[in-house]
Amino acid sequence: MPETAGPDLDDCPLPEVLALIGGKWSAQVLVALGKGPRRFTQLERAIIGISRRMLTVSLRDLERNGLVTRTVYPDSPPRVEYATTPLIEDIRVPLEALTAWARLAAPAITAARRAYDGSADSHP
Repeated sequence: MPETAGPDLDDCPLPEVLALIGGKWSAQVLVALGKGPRRFTQLERAIIGISRRMLTVSLRDLERNGLVTRTVYPDSPPRVEYATTPLIEDIRVPLEALTAWARLAAPAITAARRAYDGSADSHP
């Protein structure tokens, strides 16, 4: 019996996409931008623990991959805003749900890690 044609997993872009949006800061940047366009300092304040350098790196990577736009307004001094592109719309709701789950699950995950690490002597 011939195999049915299915997606070729070797050509699947999922690992690359998960690396992009699943990075430590990328998902948080996208969630923060889900509330509308933001300036750099607004993002910096909204994302606790992110350094200026990591925010810059994350924004550039997201912009390079078509998920974020950077708009420079010719004000004095120039004003720059970042916003998500329509490409992110299909994943916005699941990304926000995953973020909410992460916040709720964090205490249980921490407790599980402590329990596992505390019993590390019994692991092969």
